Amino acid sequence: MKLFQSAFRDGAWLEALPESNQAQLVLAFGDRTLIGQEEIRQQLESAFPSAEIIGCTTSGEIHNVELYTDSISLTAIEFENTPIQVVDKNVQDFENSTALAKSLMADLPIQDLKHVFILSDGQLVNGSDLINGISELLPEDVMATGGLAGDGFDFNQTMVWRNQDACEGKVILVGFYGSAIEVGHGHLGGWKTFGPDRRITKSEANVLYEIDGQPALQLYKSFLGKYAAELPASALLFPLALTLPGEKEAVVRTILSVDQENQSMTFAGNMPEGAICQLMRANYENLVDGAHGAANLALTKFENMAPDLAILISCVGRRLVLDQRTEEELEVVADVLGHCPMAGFYSYGEISPLVKLGRCGLHNQTMTITLLSEKS
Repeated sequence: MKLFQSAFRDGAWLEALPESNQAQLVLAFGDRTLIGQEEIRQQLESAFPSAEIIGCTTSGEIHNVELYTDSISLTAIEFENTPIQVVDKNVQDFENSTALAKSLMADLPIQDLKHVFILSDGQLVNGSDLINGISELLPEDVMATGGLAGDGFDFNQTMVWRNQDACEGKVILVGFYGSAIEVGHGHLGGWKTFGPDRRITKSEANVLYEIDGQPALQLYKSFLGKYAAELPASALLFPLALTLPGEKEAVVRTILSVDQENQSMTFAGNMPEGAICQLMRANYENLVDGAHGAANLALTKFENMAPDLAILISCVGRRLVLDQRTEEELEVVADVLGHCPMAGFYSYGEISPLVKLGRCGLHNQTMTITLLSEKS
């Protein structure tokens, strides 16, 4: 596996683009205005004529241990023995996100499939339904990782692109094939639960109306105290831990918006009735420890070889808590991985297998790491 990395900042590429690189896949995460410029698109097509160029808007671009904004973080991958297949569709062409997932999987060849990487719109797509639909159709030994596009701290518009087509609602699947590719994955949060367990008594998809028979927003505010006056921004600091009926492993759910009129809250993933939820909070040390743990988990499949590339997808809520120290979670990952190049972005949702359940899941507020390498 051969890599080329650069970043577009302040009107120029930090590393000059090659004249004609043979990469099959280019990851370009960053600013929607920059990626939409015809000059930049032509530069990418000229530099990587054989590549699928995919990416999305972000809540911050990861370029090794640097955190950028208003930029493009670019990583070109030339595989030696790993075929790839890329499919994309738009949720606006389907009845719902589940139907979208099934259609995407119908177009993705299954034979010799080793891993799937997902990039999804972060606003129009129901992340839970998308991931559940994809997971149902994946072979049992094939996992998926990836993330949902971000939009800074604004939550207004997210976009995903493939080559010349950049738009809202798009979802991209990248399939990696054959025995040469090795994939590692890990995720951890660092958020700690507090307060009593509560049961969801009324919800519809990702909109939560009642907890323990009480208006959800009213109850949530009672726990936040002084932070209630800062909603909806403060909600990123206090996500909910969600445990589905019959399962033991909890996932974290980010609050995207609140509705004062009907006292409801909208989350980045589904909040099923009957599930148990609990309030969470975090500090700097916990989040950095979570990033360190995620890197160690991802490395467990690389005992006899070093990873060639680490794709980091971390949550916008983590960036809000870490603030000016955000790059420190990137640095601790680099300390664990050694000299492995890193790329990625801050997101509205992270996709990684649930450790105890052995299937793909949607996470919020986590650091998610995908490691790639090729056998000689």
